[in-house]
Amino acid sequence: MTNPAVKSLSILIADGHPIFVEGLRNVLTVPATRFQFQLKGVVQNENGITEMLKMFPTELLLMDMNLSDGEGLKQLPVFKKNYPNLRVLVFSQIDDARLVKATFRAGADGLLLKSTSRDELLRAIEEVMAGKTFFGKGISLTDRGMSNGSDGVLPENRFARKFGLTRREIEVMRYIGQVLNNKAIAEKLFISDQTVSVHRKNIMRKLGVNNTASLIKIAFENNLV
Repeated sequence: MTNPAVKSLSILIADGHPIFVEGLRNVLTVPATRFQFQLKGVVQNENGITEMLKMFPTELLLMDMNLSDGEGLKQLPVFKKNYPNLRVLVFSQIDDARLVKATFRAGADGLLLKSTSRDELLRAIEEVMAGKTFFGKGISLTDRGMSNGSDGVLPENRFARKFGLTRREIEVMRYIGQVLNNKAIAEKLFISDQTVSVHRKNIMRKLGVNNTASLIKIAFENNLV
């Protein structure tokens, strides 16, 4: 009997490395807690993704950062625009802060190193399908440090003025961009969890968004992390 709590999830793999693809196939054949995976196909380049998305309704794209034609990240914004409900998990062989930022600016919902474990991959899938942003183990951002009384760099000033954000809200926003929860942000700024929660709600209101994933993407797009 089919478990009604298990949801069918249609997946497309875009990767040119046969061994890695075989590993993904094996993971996707093992029953998961929440999903029954339906693999729609495996492609090796951006054109393949485009054609498959036209042919089959796809909910999750598992994509190598460096496809054979080198166009994956460039086309990711197009995929996200044309298929608003598509969630994208990107895989990378290296942890490079510049590439990490470029990946999320392009619209990725999660990023994993190719050395990831089965459990981490399944957790990443659950989180991105729940509308969250996922940073895999070993993925890091360059911590430029928090401003200490100064107005910060020019992009932050422009962003703050545009949306009417206070200096404290910018600080919170930068930590949100690093995917820290309220408790972790509170410890960084020496304030209470409740105060961080208020700042987060005010930031969402000013930016006109209603979830943390949107805040994280805005932080990347505006060079706050």
